[in-house]
Amino acid sequence: MTEHHDPLALEAELPSSLMTVNLGPSHPAMHGTVRLVVTLDGETIVDAVPEIGFLHRGFSKSSENSTWTQVLPYTDRLNYVSPYLNNIGYVMGVEKLIGLHIPERAEYIRVLTGELARITDHLTLLAAIGLELGAFTVFLYAIEARELLWDRISELSGARVTVSWMRVGGCANDLPPGWGEKLRESMVRVVELTNEIDVLLTRNRIFVDRTRGIGVLSGEEALDWGFTGPCLRACGVNYDVRKAHPYSVYDRMDFEVPLGSAGDTYDRYFLRIAEIRQSHRIIDQCLEQMPPGPIIVDDWRYALPPKKDVFGSIEGVMAHFKLITEGIQVPAGEVYVFTEGANGELGYHLVSNGKGKPYAIQVRGPGFPILSALPRLVRGHMVADIIPIFDSINMIGGEVEQ
Repeated sequence: MTEHHDPLALEAELPSSLMTVNLGPSHPAMHGTVRLVVTLDGETIVDAVPEIGFLHRGFSKSSENSTWTQVLPYTDRLNYVSPYLNNIGYVMGVEKLIGLHIPERAEYIRVLTGELARITDHLTLLAAIGLELGAFTVFLYAIEARELLWDRISELSGARVTVSWMRVGGCANDLPPGWGEKLRESMVRVVELTNEIDVLLTRNRIFVDRTRGIGVLSGEEALDWGFTGPCLRACGVNYDVRKAHPYSVYDRMDFEVPLGSAGDTYDRYFLRIAEIRQSHRIIDQCLEQMPPGPIIVDDWRYALPPKKDVFGSIEGVMAHFKLITEGIQVPAGEVYVFTEGANGELGYHLVSNGKGKPYAIQVRGPGFPILSALPRLVRGHMVADIIPIFDSINMIGGEVEQ
């Protein structure tokens, strides 16, 4: 006589235990080389521990051994997808220590380039979340749009990514002739591609099922974790540094702050789409309102003299020599300056002892507190849900680890 065993009863008798697996630091989905130690009960995430340090570059100590101007390339590599925004926050801090007011045209150029950088950052997120959820066409559209803008950026600064273009007292150079019109033409295509991504993903059954209600965080919790930027606004909290504490010429710009309501992966995705459109509005206004005039202060204590003065006068040679060898002499003091980076509040704490090199520099990168909350966001979800959740917070290793 053959015995028949109940499969469920047999399964109940088998011992079960939690399993720990590593995602990263070289996993394709772990953007910015971060390791995630995940504890699983079957396919369900019980806990997750983010481990950083694989991209640490010693930003603070490297900066303290450089002149104030030589720090700029290090700021490029904080959020290496939107370096203009890093440059802007840093030079604003140095200018605040000096008490320096920059030309109006330079302020407009800073806002314009900052919004360009914000768009390229958001496009990178859209490309990643589309690709990793199987929408390869979205990746192609987002990268095409980003390449168009990086072409314009390279015409402006000579580099596509690590621009090092801002200067204490203004900008490195003026907009090239005809550049504004080329940018307008490029933005038409960028908006078209953004709209295509919107059509492909926003009401896509598979994408919505993979992101709606996944990685939910309330506004109160997000504030407790220290969230800022799109991840905070996705929770319905209306905080944007450009509106709450206007700097540069943002108070002259007419734009809206998009808000989510659910605080989930879907809202964090869609806020990037909405913010690209608002950045486009700001760019158009900058091009329309930008006055003629100088793009950097005419003060040889802070800005390099024009080449004709360097080659044609002893005063120009001396000023150039001292700025290059000794650095800008920044008055002793301490400041904290914060701006709206692509992923949230980007703050610089600068300390000067009155010499040509910073005494101390620390950075409040928006990504660190958001990454800290990743275990809270993924807990209780399936392993596959880590990918869209992690994409939606847009962790950039350079600013998290510094």
